[in-house]
Amino acid sequence: MGIQDYHFDGTKKCTLSEMPTDSSWVKKDKKEILRKFENNMLELGELQNTFYSYRKEGLIIVLQAMDAAGKDSLIRHVASAMNPQGVSVCCLKRPTEEELEHDYLWRVNKALPRRGEITIFNRSYYEDIVTTEVKHLMKTYPMAERVIGVDEKDFIKTRINQIKNYENFLYENSYRVIKIFLHLSKEMQKKRLLERIDLKEKNWKFEKADLDERKVFDIYLQKYEYVINKTSTETCPWYVIPADNKWYTRYLFSEILIRTFKDIGATPPMLSDEETENLKIYRERLLDD
Repeated sequence: MGIQDYHFDGTKKCTLSEMPTDSSWVKKDKKEILRKFENNMLELGELQNTFYSYRKEGLIIVLQAMDAAGKDSLIRHVASAMNPQGVSVCCLKRPTEEELEHDYLWRVNKALPRRGEITIFNRSYYEDIVTTEVKHLMKTYPMAERVIGVDEKDFIKTRINQIKNYENFLYENSYRVIKIFLHLSKEMQKKRLLERIDLKEKNWKFEKADLDERKVFDIYLQKYEYVINKTSTETCPWYVIPADNKWYTRYLFSEILIRTFKDIGATPPMLSDEETENLKIYRERLLDD
């Protein structure tokens, strides 16, 4: 499979049950992919440096996944190839009381990157669709009855339309939005949760709530599949990539970033003729120093 097989832009349907969660479909061997990944990391550093100097687009990366899919380690490994000055990570956890007193995109807007910079959302505004529906949170929001007094399905459809419009608004204001769903199998999730219990150094990661969420694992997948199909567009696509094998997930993430940077086509800023001539003068001064 190539990166295009994991790419959804609204021209084809995403069926999660048909998408791989591991690397078993890969024709290349692991050593070859790891070698390519190392090369990708070097290329990423160069591409991001050019992107930073270009400063005409901002890049927003949305990471969504089930618990224990490896979002944190993915960010830590791949983002390490880039200059941290131009990359920030925003983890959207359960909304605070203050955040609930605003619209659900209020906290997102505060975290948007400047042009030339990147924000990675470790969980995102898609929680306000998927988790809201799975946990039936609509009636708990401090909102007018005209908003939360509707059928839950209509409420969710409204939010989906709002997010599609929001992402289109961002694109039209010189932002790129790419959305990545880390597709984890239920079996691998169980293995990783057990590791959090069995390995002392990972105990801090385990939460009892993980077991409650696991009970509705399949329901979450259904909701994610629905949302991916409803919000995949040419300008703001989704990528559904396997998450069972972290080395392969990291490789695919690096491929997606490289593809995105190349689509943006950033180039270093060009100096004016006057500025170029001044450089010659400054060079002579340094040589004569």
